[in-house]
Amino acid sequence: MEQFTSKPRPDGLHMIDHSKTLQRIDVAGKFIAFVGPQNTVVYTSREHGTTAVQKFCELTGAIPLVGRFMPGTFTNPLYPGHIDAELVVVADPASDTQAIVEAGKLGIPVVAVCDTDNVTDDVDLVIPGNNRGRKAIAAIFWLLARATLAHAGMMQPDQPMKYTIEDFETKLEEEQKAEAQE
Repeated sequence: MEQFTSKPRPDGLHMIDHSKTLQRIDVAGKFIAFVGPQNTVVYTSREHGTTAVQKFCELTGAIPLVGRFMPGTFTNPLYPGHIDAELVVVADPASDTQAIVEAGKLGIPVVAVCDTDNVTDDVDLVIPGNNRGRKAIAAIFWLLARATLAHAGMMQPDQPMKYTIEDFETKLEEEQKAEAQE
């Protein structure tokens, strides 16, 4: 991931170069539009990425998978939840390894949001970004949805989106309770 970072801060923390993140989001959006969102599976096992993945899929028509990844989802056609994917997008290669392994066995390209400490060996297209923060993952998937829709000709680049970045953010339990009481 060193190629996607600026020089380390004095405390040793590596900072992601946001211009490279935006460039990779645009490339990934073009790739998803080319393959077709309906042929793209977007997966996260992390709770904080659930809303972002679901909103992305709602807007683009991609196939959402959240929670535990069942072995055989891509590789076992007899499994009732089997999905024939042409592209897989994951929110975190560290926690979404089963999806990456199965996609690799079938030669399905993998796009992944990768933090500075992620191993990217089995990832075909890296989107450098913070994949552990719920606000950051919401922003990345919002921008990716926008890029995908623009490249697919489903919206103009200057057209407002149906949802805001905040709508892509998975709310904490306390926030959900507060909203329910209002």
